[in-house]
Amino acid sequence: MAPAQREPRVVVLGGGSWGTTVASICARRGPTLQWVRSQETADDINDNHRNSKYLGEEVELTPTLRATTDFSEAAECADVIVMGVPSHGFRGVLTELATQLRPWVPVVSLVKGLEQGTNYRMSEIVDEILPGHPAGILAGPNIAREVAEGYAAAAVLAMPDQHLAANLAQLFRTKRFRTYTTDDVVGVEMAGALKNVYAIAVGMGYSLGIGENTRAMVMARAVAEMSKLGVALGGNRDTFAGLAGMGDLIVTCTSQRSRNRHVGEQLGQGKSIDEIIAAMNQVAEGVKAASVVMEFAEKCGISMPIAREVDGVVNHSSTVEQAYRGLVADKPGHEVHGSGF
Repeated sequence: MAPAQREPRVVVLGGGSWGTTVASICARRGPTLQWVRSQETADDINDNHRNSKYLGEEVELTPTLRATTDFSEAAECADVIVMGVPSHGFRGVLTELATQLRPWVPVVSLVKGLEQGTNYRMSEIVDEILPGHPAGILAGPNIAREVAEGYAAAAVLAMPDQHLAANLAQLFRTKRFRTYTTDDVVGVEMAGALKNVYAIAVGMGYSLGIGENTRAMVMARAVAEMSKLGVALGGNRDTFAGLAGMGDLIVTCTSQRSRNRHVGEQLGQGKSIDEIIAAMNQVAEGVKAASVVMEFAEKCGISMPIAREVDGVVNHSSTVEQAYRGLVADKPGHEVHGSGF
């Protein structure tokens, strides 16, 4: 008879809505510790089984989930690290982690963004700062509040090693949260970063009063743009038709809980990007990703009209009206191989 094995301890770094939701899922499967910066948030999780700041009073977390503000405690006990911090804080947290984490502990990112300055995907930052640690991403059409409330949902876990991915996926599965696996880390990371930019475009359209047909057209053409760039960077085209691509794009473009759609709508109402961000409680990764995506497009020689127009509004003082006029001015060509909108 085989000896019983110790359950791996999952450590989730970050106290936002999605990090807390994933931590609550993992706590159903085994021992889970969540590191948060705020003692108030830690007390709320430990004493009330809630993260009221990000998930509201109604969402009850798994009672066995424990939170700490002690980074060393979290780092030293981890068998699996889940990174729930935003892209701009990712490198700093990893750098601190590097001095305390045991070798070979896998790192799963929840971040759907790219690092400004380096244009790195999150797994590339892990490879640089924690060489030898398997790095991947969990992504999909996941509005945190809905998953936390128990609505059925799904995600894909991308890791370079499919055997490891299959084992880790068990930690993120419940009856109502389905976790699939893939080895396309590049594709899933790029899909997660890109869809945020296109959600801003659709949000801008909502503010202009565009019709359902127009929204569907923009989303379908967004998938085409995402696929082209993703494949050019080493991703698999099929990934962009799956949960991390089209699935996540649909929910981010249509949900009223979507931060990036909200940014687009606010831009359409005449507010400045600085004003919008200052009023938000959480990060909208599409704002930071817009300029990075255009750098990738230029480097790869790919035309990305929708991303171009979003970047124009977010970073170059263009208006929402000008953005949609710019798209209409693009002459349609071959649906798959054409370069225009």
